[in-house]
Amino acid sequence: MAATTSSAPSSTSADHEKLWRTSAPQVLAALVRHYGDFDAAEDAVQEALLAASQQWPSDGVPDNPKAWLIRVASRRLIDQKRSERSRAERERLVTRRTPDDELVDAGVDRGRRPFDDSVIVLLQCCHPDLSLPSQIALTLRAVGGLSTGQIAHAFLVPEATIAQRISRAKARLRQLDAPFAPPLPHELPGRVNAVAQVLYLIFTEGHLSTVGGLLYDMSLSEEAIRLTRWLHRRLPRADEITGLLALMLLTDARRAARLAPDGSLIPLAEQDRARWDRRRVTEGIALIESVLATGPVGPYQLQAAIAAVHAEAVRAEDTDWTQIEVLYRMLAELAPSPVLTLNHAVAVAMVRGPEAGLAMIEPLANDKALRRSHRLPAVRAHLLDLAGRASEAQVEYAAAARLATSIPEQRYLGARATGWASRPSA
Repeated sequence: MAATTSSAPSSTSADHEKLWRTSAPQVLAALVRHYGDFDAAEDAVQEALLAASQQWPSDGVPDNPKAWLIRVASRRLIDQKRSERSRAERERLVTRRTPDDELVDAGVDRGRRPFDDSVIVLLQCCHPDLSLPSQIALTLRAVGGLSTGQIAHAFLVPEATIAQRISRAKARLRQLDAPFAPPLPHELPGRVNAVAQVLYLIFTEGHLSTVGGLLYDMSLSEEAIRLTRWLHRRLPRADEITGLLALMLLTDARRAARLAPDGSLIPLAEQDRARWDRRRVTEGIALIESVLATGPVGPYQLQAAIAAVHAEAVRAEDTDWTQIEVLYRMLAELAPSPVLTLNHAVAVAMVRGPEAGLAMIEPLANDKALRRSHRLPAVRAHLLDLAGRASEAQVEYAAAARLATSIPEQRYLGARATGWASRPSA
């Protein structure tokens, strides 16, 4: 195959990874659309990405990377089919239907489609016959481009569990033989809940990467926002999608203020709020205000409302913690979880004092999922710091630093543990 080298000298591994991640869903969509076998197509895409990781760094990035990936993945898929005796008939049909020269361009340069291929893949991954955990895991892999390890960190479960979950999901889709097409209009709302959870997990992973040396993976966050905007346009009366979009925008608005020049994390209370993206703040607040008064309030709307209260405070000390604590209380009734309790405890501490917050999180010491996460010792350390119990706080900060998998978070927590970072103010 001819690969034009257009950017070998200047492109970096980070550029390549971003390109693979953004292209992968569309490459997968092209193959599923053409061959109708999600499982085999997903394997072929992974092989094409592996080939790209080996060739592009030395040969350069092709002029049309997506077409290159589709071409390689198509050939891998055809080779796979030819090697499977039980699928001999299907191979002949595929080969007879389309010559190889046309196969290599499948799915690209066919003009504008009525539906974004990435969204169709997203909706297919959220097929109602799949369990919710399987929907989320499969979508994070196929659409979000996350590794099995990253998904395991997001779920706080072992990597083997996620691998099995993805395998079962692909097998179920193969059994269903679902056509590659958007759901019918009456089917679309039924998939909203799973889609919203998936998009928020993708956004969260991009906004606060759980692994590696970077706090952000902007390609993930931007992709989650783009897909959520699309769903919001398709379902303007789905208030939770509106709330989710508002939550993403209000959270992402703080991005520029969350890192110091040396790459270390800056907590919310210490951020320069002049650096917040006011355009996104304004849009996020307008979105959440448009739905809060219209009907039943859901978890994403409440989280967006909390983010909006933070955004409206000119200074950290102006934050209306009483209102935030009430919103967390409402959220706990709708969607209780250990992580929510941690956040709620911080709000309680700001309203009623750090000892009240510490008492609230004490039962979480026995929570199995949190044992592998840095979140519990990090919050406990913060509350101990607020209470003036510095030596106890340093022990907890050190424990949190050992459990953190993100290097910026490790640095921040490590600095707190050694006393090099400034102490939080009550």
